[in-house]
Amino acid sequence: MCKHILNAQVAIRAPCCKKFFDCPQCHEESQDHPLRKTMEMAFMCKKCKKAFRKDMTTYEESDEYCPHCDNHYVIEAKEPQAMIGVEGEDARIDARMIKDDRVRENPQRSLFAQKDVSDKIDTPLWELPGRT
Repeated sequence: MCKHILNAQVAIRAPCCKKFFDCPQCHEESQDHPLRKTMEMAFMCKKCKKAFRKDMTTYEESDEYCPHCDNHYVIEAKEPQAMIGVEGEDARIDARMIKDDRVRENPQRSLFAQKDVSDKIDTPLWELPGRT
């Protein structure tokens, strides 16, 4: 898992040490030699876990997709951003301090209220209490 590019779709094989890395920074941090450049690159798709090669001299727009699962791997990179946030507990976990803004229902307008039972079938309307 790459800490530099959060949405890496493929791992790239470094031609110098024959190991797969998500980005050049990962190679630089873990290896003691510089990354060798090449025009034929080997990729491993993170969706289908299959490897494939691409020739960078004849790279086209259709080459932006994995040939096995059609995963679009050339996308804009999402890098981690430093954020300033309010410290405290997550309101989604502990919601005791959040005011409940919902409106309570009038108890006389309930389905189970005794005053409005005119839709009941088993009791005739003239025998209902409070009706004359």
